[in-house]
Amino acid sequence: MGILVLVLIFISLTQHGGAHGPDVCNHNGGLCRVGNCVSSEYLTLYCFEPIILCCKNLSPANTKS
Repeated sequence: MGILVLVLIFISLTQHGGAHGPDVCNHNGGLCRVGNCVSSEYLTLYCFEPIILCCKNLSPANTKS
């Protein structure tokens, strides 16, 4: 019974308007976080709205070699 409740909660979170999922967040260079973004990050979208945020660094990482 508990597993069924968890599945229903997961489905309701992904069905919500702004839920994009972790794959979209990671592909765009973000990281899914619960609650708040850390001080060096900003909110770009939601992984699972409104609980799990997709946060991205304020300054892009340098890729120079």
